Amino acid sequence: MAFYVYVIQSEVDNSYYKGFSENPINRLSQHNNGECVYTLRKMPWAFVYIEELPTKREALIRERSLKKYAHAQIEKLILSNRNCVAFFGSSAG
Repeated sequence: MAFYVYVIQSEVDNSYYKGFSENPINRLSQHNNGECVYTLRKMPWAFVYIEELPTKREALIRERSLKKYAHAQIEKLILSNRNCVAFFGSSAG
């Protein structure tokens, strides 16, 4: 089973939200259906970054690290070869 960290971007104000999920597509739907209090006011959201990790522990550690990233660091990460958002097709936003 794979685990993922993701970065979504608000189409309202271009802010970023970083998270963890075993099913990123389902998680994005939750964000865009208003099921997540923190992201509710800035819908809609779209994936800009997804990274696959082999264990839940590694994914949670990576998520904690990403939450400390500045805006410029996130933009650089989006362009990196770690980004597997393209593998999630049109559902990724």
